[in-house]
Amino acid sequence: MQIQEFLRRYQQGERNFAHIDLSGASLSGVNLREIDLTGANLTGANLSWSFLGNAKLIGACLRRADLRSTALAGANLEQSNLSGANLAKADLRLACLQAADLNWAALPEADLGGANLEKVKSDQINLERAKLDGAKLIAAELMEANLNRASLVGANLTGAILREAHLVEANLREAILIGANLIEANLNGVQMRSANLAEADLHRAVLAGADLTEAVLDSADLSRSNLAGSYLLKASFKKAHLLRSNLQGAYLLRADLSEANLRGADLRKADLSGAYLMDAMLGEADLRDACLIECRLIRTNLEGAQLTGCCIQNWQVQDADLSKVDCRYVFVNFDYAAKIPANRRPVDRDFELGELGRQHQEESSSIEVYFPTFPNWEALVFAVAGVELESCELKLKIQFFESLGEQHLLRLNANRLVNGKMLGDRILQLYPKMLAKVASKRSQILGLLDLAVASDTAEPEPQQPTAPNQQEILQRKQAIYQQLVRQISFILMSQTPEKFTDSVQRLLDYLQQQGVSTEEIQRKIIGQTIAQRAKLDPAFREQLLRWEKNASERDRCSMMGEAVRLAIALLWE
Repeated sequence: MQIQEFLRRYQQGERNFAHIDLSGASLSGVNLREIDLTGANLTGANLSWSFLGNAKLIGACLRRADLRSTALAGANLEQSNLSGANLAKADLRLACLQAADLNWAALPEADLGGANLEKVKSDQINLERAKLDGAKLIAAELMEANLNRASLVGANLTGAILREAHLVEANLREAILIGANLIEANLNGVQMRSANLAEADLHRAVLAGADLTEAVLDSADLSRSNLAGSYLLKASFKKAHLLRSNLQGAYLLRADLSEANLRGADLRKADLSGAYLMDAMLGEADLRDACLIECRLIRTNLEGAQLTGCCIQNWQVQDADLSKVDCRYVFVNFDYAAKIPANRRPVDRDFELGELGRQHQEESSSIEVYFPTFPNWEALVFAVAGVELESCELKLKIQFFESLGEQHLLRLNANRLVNGKMLGDRILQLYPKMLAKVASKRSQILGLLDLAVASDTAEPEPQQPTAPNQQEILQRKQAIYQQLVRQISFILMSQTPEKFTDSVQRLLDYLQQQGVSTEEIQRKIIGQTIAQRAKLDPAFREQLLRWEKNASERDRCSMMGEAVRLAIALLWE
């Protein structure tokens, strides 16, 4: 069919041109919206700057076609052949390219936001600087693809083949790459915050300087990968394989490396502050000059690991053998002002073989507990005593207490190696319960300790009891009110709804027993505090809504339950 005849029929309203042969046709800039070109032959056709929005091109042949800046938003290109086509800056938003052939196609700066590219075949495709936010690329074949500086925010690449692909400085924030094949891929400087790479294969991949903060890499294979200088804060590497990987200078703060295999890994100058290494394999790993501040090494295999120059301030080591590590000296403190480790051990010599392990067995543990409000000492002492009674032969000593602005630091020393974080959390958990008990039974406790206030020698006549001073009663109620309001605020800001409903209810019950009205606390303190926390913490907001859905009728109708429901109402407002 002649081009003029084709355009005339389209302008007259005809839309069905299935299986038409327009190979080599020049149709640049024409309007062909909603046209049906199913199975059409458009090989080598020039459709640059044309308008094909919502067009039907199922199974069409567009090999080597010129589609530069073509508007194809919402078009259906399922199973079409676009091999070698030029789609630079094309608009393919929400287009369907499922199972399409995109081998050697060029799509630099193309917009494929929300497009369906499931199971596409695209060997050596060029998608540099392309927009693929929210695109569906499940099981897509993107071998050796050029995705440098492309945007794939929230894209679904589950099971995609990206072997030897180039993703330099690409943005894959919150992308899903479960089980993806990224063997030998170049991901230098990639942005992958909160991305899901569980069970992905990143063997020999290059991720130098990459940002994988809070990413999920559980059971992923990163053997011999290059992660030098990468940001892995709060990332999850549960059961991941990092065999002989390069993690020099990597930031692994609070990362979860439980059961991860880091055998022979290069972790020189890496920051593992607060990292969790339960049952991890670090045999023959190089940790020289690494930062292990508050790092938790529980049943960690360190046989043959190099630890010379590590900073081990407040590290937690449980059931880990340090007798077979290679270590000449360590630093036991960190100078945050100068940003360097301090206090070398040993001071003027090197460790003897196995000496670090022997010293560690003899040392005790230090526990730090931070209180948001000034604690009640009586309740605190009983909370510490309660923790001691829960653990056989555990003895705790208070080293010092210090107020640091809005926080109050209590440092304790344990007579044996313990998990300082868990122990501190347990003290904070017991403290409000002890506070309520001390407040309700203080006179009996003081009496048992012979610390009761002495009474007058002359006994008052039973017929005429002395009336209590109204001012003293008011002051006592105000003191109780202020003390418990502070404690309630602390509980509400630190515990989950399932826990704080019970803890706060006890305190409210005690206030009522003392004749103190709880109406203002329920309305202003509890409701507003919960609503404020929920606005700032999305995870807590979800917990709150889950509590409202699953709470028992007794909890919902209690004073605390009414206050929580008020908070939820304030939140929705």
